Amino acid sequence: MAKIFIYPSTSLILSDMVERFGHEALGAAIPIRERVQTPGLDSPPLQMTPEDPKKGLKYAAVEVPSGVRGRMALLGPLIEEAEAAIIISEADLAFGCMGCARTNELVKFLVRQRKDIPVLDIRYPSNEDEGLAFVTAIKEFLENIPKKKGDGKK
Repeated sequence: MAKIFIYPSTSLILSDMVERFGHEALGAAIPIRERVQTPGLDSPPLQMTPEDPKKGLKYAAVEVPSGVRGRMALLGPLIEEAEAAIIISEADLAFGCMGCARTNELVKFLVRQRKDIPVLDIRYPSNEDEGLAFVTAIKEFLENIPKKKGDGKK
C-alpha cells in the first residue's frame, strides 16, 4: 500500500477512492482527529500544541498569516510522507473544502515541486461524461502506483 496525498485534503470521496484501490490516503482527517482526541490538548478551538507553529515555519515564512502556518503544520508533513499525490483542481465545495486560498496555493505548489513522486493533476468534472473520465483517470493512476513489498500485491 502506497501513501497517497490527496487534495483537497478534506475530501472523503477522494480518500475513499484511494483506500478502495489498496492505498493509504494522506488527508487532513487523521491529524485533525489526533488533535481533537488527544488528552491534554486543551486549547479549543485551536487544538494546537506550542510546537505546531514551529513546524509550520518549515513550510511558510513568519510573514505569512498564522492560519497558513497552522494548516501547513498539519499538511506539510503529509506532503513529505507522500509516495504519490492526487490534486483535484476547481473542486466543488461539496467535494472537500480547504477554506484558505493561500494555504491551497502553497499546498499545490509544494506537491507539484516533488519531482520524486507521481502526481495526478486533474480538473473536477462538470458533467456526467467528464465524471466518468475523472473516475477512470483516478482508477488508472492508483492501479499503476506500485504497492510496497509484503502487501501480497504488485
